Amino acid sequence: MPEALESALAEVRTLLLAPGLTRAVAAGRRRGQRPSVVRAELRPVALKSGPRLQIATSDGSRPHTRNVAPGAEADAAVDELLAEPFGNWHVETADATIQLRVTKSGEAQVHRAAASRTAGEPERHDRAKEWLLDPGDPLFKEIGGSAAKRRQVDAFLRALAATLPDDLTGALRVVDLGCGNAYLTFAAYRYLLRRGLDVTLVGVDVREDQRRRNTELAERLGWADRVSFVAGTIAEAPVEPAPDLVLALHACDTATDEALARAVRWDARWVLAAPCCHHDLAAQLRARPAPGPYELLTRQGILRERFADVLTDALRAGLLRLHGYRAEVVEFVDSQHTPRNLLIRARRTAGAPTDGQRAEYRELVGQWGVTPRLETLLAERA
Repeated sequence: MPEALESALAEVRTLLLAPGLTRAVAAGRRRGQRPSVVRAELRPVALKSGPRLQIATSDGSRPHTRNVAPGAEADAAVDELLAEPFGNWHVETADATIQLRVTKSGEAQVHRAAASRTAGEPERHDRAKEWLLDPGDPLFKEIGGSAAKRRQVDAFLRALAATLPDDLTGALRVVDLGCGNAYLTFAAYRYLLRRGLDVTLVGVDVREDQRRRNTELAERLGWADRVSFVAGTIAEAPVEPAPDLVLALHACDTATDEALARAVRWDARWVLAAPCCHHDLAAQLRARPAPGPYELLTRQGILRERFADVLTDALRAGLLRLHGYRAEVVEFVDSQHTPRNLLIRARRTAGAPTDGQRAEYRELVGQWGVTPRLETLLAERA
């Protein structure tokens, strides 16, 4: 074992057995090795018999929990876990957080951060509820972004947290379509890694200069072997293997349709897309009279534009249902932060659509005489 990794594991051991431990998660695997469990979570608990270290492990199908007493029993249990070839350790204490990742070459990459509360301030359990990724996290010193952007990213992460199962373990392949400066890409990776998942993430953007910039940033963060970027269109950029989770934050106009269509083609398990701009259906509504008695909805330009927004996202959700997804449209951030604050959240069920769902969709597009771009893209798949 490399000396740096041995030293890092010794530091992790000290924190795991220290009185200030809050929570720790081990997950992932080192190259060419496989732990006997896919995930382990440790936290202190208070039982009638006294304080214990609770260790919850999962083999991917069945969880197992045990409570070990401080002293020799806890020492042995921790040493047993540290001997497993986990690829990632995330340890939180009252004073600090340490993230240990083992690279493909077997080297240790360690990130340390002080606790966000100030000296003398009592610990607040609601602080974790305020931010899933603290705006003071050292990550933001690297990726930048305004306060408004950080609020959007945190809100998106909350929607992501509500989408993924609490007991999700193992490998997770993620793609961020139209990633731009990759604020969401890096934040999502940090958050998912902290959940103990074995994450690989690909960011897609049409601009080559963005790809270079984001790749350099991933290298500075020490994540280049897990977070990569490709230059290309949302519809055609090479992404292999197919992802489990597709993200798209404010892909403009029909770019959101391209992201949703590609997610369906991939049979992605989860999709989160925050649309931006809805010009396509707005133009179609301008080109023909509204069906009666709805002329008042489209006579005024501002009302027509807003109605086009609602109609577009309703039809997108309807189309996802017709292709084996449970879909909903929710508000993911307050409108004072961005007027583009709706999120299409979908989970693949592989269930066949009902005749009622098909009829409902066909009646709506037929009445308004529109052809959603997403419908066209999905028809090309058939």
